[in-house]
Amino acid sequence: MTGSPDTSSPDEAPAFDTSVAHSARVYDYWLGGKDNFAADRVAAEQVIEVRPAIRTDVRANRAFLGRAVRYLAGPAGIRQFLDIGTGLPSADNTHEVAQSVAPESRIVYVDNDPIVLAHARALLTSKPEGVTAYLDADLRDPEAILARAGQTLDLAQPVAIMLVAVLHHIPDSDDPYGIVARLREAVPSGSYLVLSHPASDVQTEKVAEVARRYNASVVTGQTRRSVTEVAGFFGDWEILEPGVTQTPLWRPDAPTPVTGNVPMWAGVARKP
Repeated sequence: MTGSPDTSSPDEAPAFDTSVAHSARVYDYWLGGKDNFAADRVAAEQVIEVRPAIRTDVRANRAFLGRAVRYLAGPAGIRQFLDIGTGLPSADNTHEVAQSVAPESRIVYVDNDPIVLAHARALLTSKPEGVTAYLDADLRDPEAILARAGQTLDLAQPVAIMLVAVLHHIPDSDDPYGIVARLREAVPSGSYLVLSHPASDVQTEKVAEVARRYNASVVTGQTRRSVTEVAGFFGDWEILEPGVTQTPLWRPDAPTPVTGNVPMWAGVARKP
């Protein structure tokens, strides 16, 4: 399609395993989507039993993504976005928000779930002035992501790295801080990091039970982290106001009462 190259691997995609719950499809169910299967719905409902507000939580995360991208494509002047851990297409995807502000924006989506990539190719179409591309790659291999993203993005110019609700799928044993550091090091001054992450230190007992139930049934488990641990992903970059905060409180569109009810941290930082 015009303006939307597919830079994923030409190899035949593996068959979808719908018998085991997958994070992207569980998340899709919570968002009210229809691209999920029985195993996903069972896993999602097990979490809902403990955390009925999980649907509100994931919508708040999606809204944070939209506000962050609008800021970056607008006042910050960013025209390149590397969105890792795309998830299934929903409303207000990164390229839709960015290109609504700056039609010439270039976006590379990265995911390693074949069903996500199939939906992305079919649904995420670029404005003709810009580019939307897709990579089949794993966050655990940042060098491969950067090498292939560099075919679409100019990594010598500022880039917004999007790690929205994905790092909790990387356990400490896989060195998530090292992975993020390699991504940060690969982009120039003036680049940004957008990050959100499920909290371990908000409603502690309840979210621990959420994680236990989720990990018992979803192939890609989760590791929740504290606000201090999440802030550590930004390294020495300048964290924008209001700092690392709960998702609804990051530059809300309208006055929002302070709440402790959303167990997800979020922040945006700029490389000096």
